[in-house]
Amino acid sequence: MEKLSTLFRGDDLVVAPVALSPIMARLAEEAGFKAVYLSGGSLGWVKCVTEANLTLPELIETVVDMRTVCKLPVVLDAGGGWGDPVHIHRTIAMSEVTGVGAIEIEDQLLPRRVEHHVGIDHLVPAELMVKKITEALAARTDPDFVIIARTNARRVHDLDEALRRAEAFKRAGADMLFVHTRNADELRIVGERLPSPLMTFAPPDGFSTFPMSERDLAGLGYRLAASSGTAFAAMVKAVRQSYRCLAGGTLDPFLGPGGADKEMKAAQATSGLDRLLEIERRTMKDA
Repeated sequence: MEKLSTLFRGDDLVVAPVALSPIMARLAEEAGFKAVYLSGGSLGWVKCVTEANLTLPELIETVVDMRTVCKLPVVLDAGGGWGDPVHIHRTIAMSEVTGVGAIEIEDQLLPRRVEHHVGIDHLVPAELMVKKITEALAARTDPDFVIIARTNARRVHDLDEALRRAEAFKRAGADMLFVHTRNADELRIVGERLPSPLMTFAPPDGFSTFPMSERDLAGLGYRLAASSGTAFAAMVKAVRQSYRCLAGGTLDPFLGPGGADKEMKAAQATSGLDRLLEIERRTMKDA
């Protein structure tokens, strides 16, 4: 399994789908992805508390669960890093020890505000974010552990301010930069102004209808596109429909006749049932 640091030094864009559980990580691996993205935003919806209420151990526990059964590198959305520069040391230490390949730290005020999810961001001064990056680098013991500095300044200020912040984060030593914007024209400007490697969010509807292709982004220096919520949204839609059909006494058109048994068997295969059966039968046949 290639390390993220190695992949980011290449010429291609790494697309990392959201994974919030071990089976999602394995499904991503089956689909051929080279990394997964543990989104704080989506995990906040899973727990029905929003990202603002999540703690570091909750995300680390999810990483441990996924890494136990799947060795795909994990990009951890660490939000504001769970504290001031002094607290960043524990964030980095826990991330490294659990096998996180890259951590994304952003210039958000702590404690997080729920209204971030409706487009209202509260940013820390750029100088404080620089100190967090400096301490993240000081805390790092694994040279392959990638530190991504993200700014949400575009949602508060103009693009120039976002670029100024990103440039300061790069001078502080960040390995990768992430200027949060979903606008194709602005993504192009970011790629022209800032050095590679860069991170962005993958389009919610995928690249088929987006003005820029994966190759276009790679050519501009982007090396990571995290799909932060699309698979989660698909899961919610599928579960909601299943519940409504069950409650209403109708067949779920998504699964179709016999579909539940078919997909359950596929899930068992993804979960590694055959391997566990083989171990059990080989070791317990005389018990």
